[in-house]
Formats: sequence, structure tokens, C-alpha cells
Amino acid sequence: MIFINGHPYKNYDIGPGLTVATNVSDGRNALGEFVGQRIGRDQDKIDGLVWTMLDAAEWNAIMQEFNEFVVVVKFPDMVNGGWKTERMYPGNRTANIAAEDPVTGLPTVYKNCKVNLIDCGER
Repeated sequence: MIFINGHPYKNYDIGPGLTVATNVSDGRNALGEFVGQRIGRDQDKIDGLVWTMLDAAEWNAIMQEFNEFVVVVKFPDMVNGGWKTERMYPGNRTANIAAEDPVTGLPTVYKNCKVNLIDCGER
């Protein structure tokens, strides 16, 4: 389960790929020695959060969470165990239409619903 803006969303079918990124101030010198320093805190990315099939209302609700762009996400913390909460923003959001209403032509079911969530880096 994942929580976006405090709302629980049903278990995803694939992923997420959890990434912890450490930012550094510099790279290597001419001798190939690391000369940088860690800057800020580690940042998280939830990559490839996928639901293989959602009805239109479920996918619409998830998509509407991003109306304000930056969201609060509660997700599994792979470093310390338990839950972690961070302010994050969405990357690309994609889905394929799986079924349409025969009268309106609007989607009723989406498949391969995917979103990436990226840590805002705030302390």
C-alpha cells in the first residue's frame, strides 16, 4: 500500500522500485580519487509504481492527487524499516485505455497505470 496526501491506494501490482540517492558536491580528481563531500540528505525515488488494471474512477483519483503537483507520500522505508513520509512530485504519468463506455466513448478501465514519485529534497 502507498499513501498519497494521506489517502491509501490499493496495492500496486508491480514495483515500486525504491531508490535512495546520495548527492555529492564534486566527483573525482585527475588521479581518479573521490574528492567530493556528501551534501544534504539522501533522497528517495519511487520508480515504476504500476497498477496493471484500475477502473477509471480509481485512476482519476490518483491523478487528481497531483493537481497541486507536490504531494505528501507515505511509503515503505527500505533503509530503516517501517514507514517514511516525504514531500514528492510526480514524474510522467502513463496509462493505456482498456475499456470504454459504448455511449460516451470515455474510458471506464485503464491498464498499465504508472507513476514515478521523486523526493523534493526538503529537510
